[in-house]
Amino acid sequence: MGQKERRQREKMQRRTQILNAARALLLKEGFSRTSVNKISKKAELSIGSIYFYFTNKAEIFASLQQEGLEILHTYLVSETEGVADPRVQLQKGAEAYYQFSRAHKDYFDVINYFLSSPQVFFSEDVNRTIGSKGLLILEQIAGIIRQGNALKVFDEPCPNNFAVFFWSSLHGLVQIRKLQGIIIESDDYFQFFQYSVDKLIESIKFREVRDDNK
Repeated sequence: MGQKERRQREKMQRRTQILNAARALLLKEGFSRTSVNKISKKAELSIGSIYFYFTNKAEIFASLQQEGLEILHTYLVSETEGVADPRVQLQKGAEAYYQFSRAHKDYFDVINYFLSSPQVFFSEDVNRTIGSKGLLILEQIAGIIRQGNALKVFDEPCPNNFAVFFWSSLHGLVQIRKLQGIIIESDDYFQFFQYSVDKLIESIKFREVRDDNK
């Protein structure tokens, strides 16, 4: 490995140290109580090193959100690529979201933290950048709906709206996993998750209109 490659690897390692420290502090103390000073101590790096990679703490947490959404998008594409049936594509997409929430719980928790908070943390430009990552996921879902409409598998006049509804429903379903054994009848939570997803898909199923006068 050359000197240039070594320096690049070291830079990536420090950046990862910063993001790992920021993620841990966010989930433990919240956004307002997490400072750049605390992040530098947690990462065992100087404050100057933090500012070398990021302008401020908002940019650090925005980077975490973006990375999480990119990982989720990769999961979604990987699970739905090459699947011909739009219904199965949606089922696979839902499973991808569930698996993401389990395999990358920290990223899921960061996304959930900012989605569920009433406060506005980021500038318009940063929000736009984060939003563009989320739009990739929504467009992937909406594209499946449009394909299903064309094949007369689905009958959904507003694919974009349904994509938002579908994603938010998945997010809510993952969140209530903690209620397994309390209000969820099934002992197998994933079985309940699949049952709920099937109900969502059933709601946009194409149904032939019969004319009894003919």
